[in-house]
Amino acid sequence: METNDLKNIWKSLDSEISLKSISELNQSLTIRTQKTINKYLFILSIDIIVCVGLIIFLVITAVSRQEDILYLLNNSVLFVITAVSLVVSLLSLNKLQNNKYNLPLKEWLEQRINLLSKWLSGKYSKLYLGLIPILLVLLNLSIHVYYEYKPFVEVLKNQESLYGLLFGIMIGLSVAYYVVSKIRKYQIKNLELLKDLHTRLCDVC
Repeated sequence: METNDLKNIWKSLDSEISLKSISELNQSLTIRTQKTINKYLFILSIDIIVCVGLIIFLVITAVSRQEDILYLLNNSVLFVITAVSLVVSLLSLNKLQNNKYNLPLKEWLEQRINLLSKWLSGKYSKLYLGLIPILLVLLNLSIHVYYEYKPFVEVLKNQESLYGLLFGIMIGLSVAYYVVSKIRKYQIKNLELLKDLHTRLCDVC
């Protein structure tokens, strides 16, 4: 490929930088690719921290309410879902940040694009729509019952407590769906950027 063609490819990606060789272009595309992948890693890291924090909360509250069977059951179901989410996030983090070793950047990037495409538009990409309400109901029950300092059954029998729970769940659902929607749009936008980078790498090779 001619030097002028290389410059045109790069300038369309970043007009402030001018490259002189294929090696420089590859290096800069590698940096840009890793920066974009790091955005996914950051979101997964936040997810892992939240899962760990929730698991700690569930364990502490369960220990303090060992005689409340329904409360323990509620926390156990929430614990299992959170633990599974934590494992999935850890595995996803490991897959995304794996070193490319001897793989060419183009192939390494293609693997990550396929992986992210599967997460964002694959068979189970809409699973969160059903999980969010379940998680919010269980979490609201866990928090509300714990801070009411009453048995699980008594809290559910109290009309004011039920209204508080319903209000918290409705607000939580609105916020959760809004935040998840924004995150998914952000992830899809970055996925398109990765696809664009992959196309440019194909043009260079």
